[in-house]
Amino acid sequence: MRLVRFPNLLIMALCLALVRACLLGATRPLTALTSGRFALLALAALCVAAAGYIINDYYDVKIDAINRPERLVVGRMVNRRWAMLSHLLLTGTGVLIAGLLSPLLGLVNLGSALLLWGYSARFKRLALVGNLSIATLTAALVLLPELQLRTGLPTVWGYALAAFLLTVVREIVKDVEDMRGDAQHDCRTLPIVWGVARTKWVTGFFLGCLLVFVVGAAGQALRERHWVFGGWLLLTVLGPLLLLARQLARADRRRDFARLSAWCKWIMLAGVLSMVLTDGS
Repeated sequence: MRLVRFPNLLIMALCLALVRACLLGATRPLTALTSGRFALLALAALCVAAAGYIINDYYDVKIDAINRPERLVVGRMVNRRWAMLSHLLLTGTGVLIAGLLSPLLGLVNLGSALLLWGYSARFKRLALVGNLSIATLTAALVLLPELQLRTGLPTVWGYALAAFLLTVVREIVKDVEDMRGDAQHDCRTLPIVWGVARTKWVTGFFLGCLLVFVVGAAGQALRERHWVFGGWLLLTVLGPLLLLARQLARADRRRDFARLSAWCKWIMLAGVLSMVLTDGS
């Protein structure tokens, strides 16, 4: 369970379910969730995601021994060969199931699996490249139900953009948190290349873009008299984002950035739950 980040997989499953039921199937949410094709889509996506976590831990044994020794699984609790075999089986299962649903979904899952491998083996050690890779994968997860149904609904793309921006912010924050272990293994992440001060400015840029987007979404919802949805965005997303920006400006220790990373996860959960309050338009 620790190896595949089971709590994270549950959040991904919740996100997929809410996109399908609340954004794309608002008129018949229960029917949407009980669809066999959607269940297979979710299973395929979660298999690829779980495989990604495994391969990431496989390549990061030495780094994690410094940054997160208490969370080390591969090499301590799970044999490295079994970890690689599990990665290959889960990846193959996810790509095969998605390919049976449609060639497009198969290609998306295959591309996601390759990007996860590239991220674990190389991209995460490059300034901003790894951050953008994970953000792209997060946005792709949100878009999967839309790619299956092809409704053309712009709301789904809006959520995907918000997920992309918030994930970039969190991934850069995590790089600052993990500087010590990354530096000892020749990683060239943004804080190592540019320093923490300039990295905070880059993070602030993406955070500022997200703030503008959320303000626009909340304002549009209130203009259209979707009071509950607009209020939720203001109270549980925009407010915490402003506090996040304030804390980011003040952060200067590893524990500060660890707190910011956790705060990003709660904001993302609030954003996911906001789908319940949309009208599906």
